[in-house]
Amino acid sequence: MTDTVFNAAGTERTATIPSGIRSIQQWLEMPLAPQPADELPLLRAHLKALREIDGTLPQRVRILDGLYSRSTMVTSRLIPSLSVDLVLPVPRKTRRIVRSLLDLLQMLADDTLAQLDEHDRQHAPDKERQLALWRSVYVLAQQLMISDLIASPARAGTWLLLHQTYAEARRLQLHATVPRGEVHSLQHLYHAAILLGWAQPASLTAREVLFLTDYFERFANQIEPLSSSAAVNAATLCIDPLRDAAAMSSFRKIALPTADLDCYSIAGLCALLKVQIAQLDAGTPPQELNLPDFAGTPAGRGVLVRLSVRWSNSGKRRFQRRMQNQRALVGAGIDGLWQLSQKGTAANVELSTWMITNESPEGYSVMHVSGNIGALSVGDVAAVRTGSDQNWQICMVRWAVSENPEHLELGLQILAPRAVPAILAQPSDGSTGTEHLRVLILPEIPKLRTGQWLIVAAGALPKHRDKLLLVIEEENVAVREVKSIYVDEQTGSVEILSIEPDQDPF
Repeated sequence: MTDTVFNAAGTERTATIPSGIRSIQQWLEMPLAPQPADELPLLRAHLKALREIDGTLPQRVRILDGLYSRSTMVTSRLIPSLSVDLVLPVPRKTRRIVRSLLDLLQMLADDTLAQLDEHDRQHAPDKERQLALWRSVYVLAQQLMISDLIASPARAGTWLLLHQTYAEARRLQLHATVPRGEVHSLQHLYHAAILLGWAQPASLTAREVLFLTDYFERFANQIEPLSSSAAVNAATLCIDPLRDAAAMSSFRKIALPTADLDCYSIAGLCALLKVQIAQLDAGTPPQELNLPDFAGTPAGRGVLVRLSVRWSNSGKRRFQRRMQNQRALVGAGIDGLWQLSQKGTAANVELSTWMITNESPEGYSVMHVSGNIGALSVGDVAAVRTGSDQNWQICMVRWAVSENPEHLELGLQILAPRAVPAILAQPSDGSTGTEHLRVLILPEIPKLRTGQWLIVAAGALPKHRDKLLLVIEEENVAVREVKSIYVDEQTGSVEILSIEPDQDPF
């Protein structure tokens, strides 16, 4: 088999295609395996073989192009399966697939950048350099996002390579144009990646990570570059391009910056977020706002609200953390907390044991020691009992990190020192009966919160139902008529409502 190539003088000549390249080409022409994970070992093997095969630059470019296309197809088929009903820590089988996928993407990034060096030596056209840089940024951004999906820290060197690749594209002035066949520029991909890193992905569920990935892909053009001297407000993020780290707050003191900081204003994106939230609340469908469908769900709206609040303030910590090593018991979910609040230690609730690694008046950082964790995830509520204390504090899981199948750390924010279990009675859909839901009432906390909160399962209440009937059984049975003032927070697991006595009862 032969191939037509051009020498340095531009003269056409015929080159023989090495047998190794020919065999890879034949494999690329075969259909994808029914299970995308089965493709990963062969893709990595062919990429490794390509490094050892002699061939002309056009031949190698063509094969790498085919391996890249097939790899991205496999990745796009695998990612949705990684986010459905994901339980932390990720099981060994799933983590092996993820590790194999991350290895593949790293090889693609390395080989594409190596190809860029060959283009430089052979004075290839700028469009070839541009495509190589674009693809490198794309697969590196995919690597970071996939690590976020499983609550795992980014691989060492990934952020640094991403920053360096973008810096090279800027040096060659190839960052702002869109390669043929693509939708966004390399700069747009880079901005979307740093926004996802800035959104604190450890505080997101897998579905929320995918939602924000889609959101930033649509609106990454809203951020604006700034000079480092202008980085003085909360809506500013900074990047040390020679440091293997995501963006950081402009308020954070960086010890010995290794280079001039790259700074960006997200004030425009914050303003857009507030407008989008208001329009969603007014009933505008997300499709009319160019938002992903997930934005129309309580969890999607909750993510946008949390981003808007987080990006509009400095995020300075109010209390210092104290290192600890004491044990704590944790129960999860509204139903589990309801039973613990109702029956205490006599409740039939599965508990797990955790080590408190540090604490502050606002919450805890805990590491799993033993026991079944269940479906505990970011955005869920948990009951925590420390030491000899008999009270169950009510907390919300704010972040999760899992480095391996045996490791899970959680950040817990204290919502209240206790909860009052109650039954919410409301008409059932399509019937004359009444539905009874277990809910939790969180009492007011002097000097911190003047009103009461009601915790209900996400999506349990109709959107415009303000009046609620609560049945509380303590020493006596009491019936309370309350009304919802506003929604304090929405996650994929729960909704937290501010309530007050209803002066105009049913």
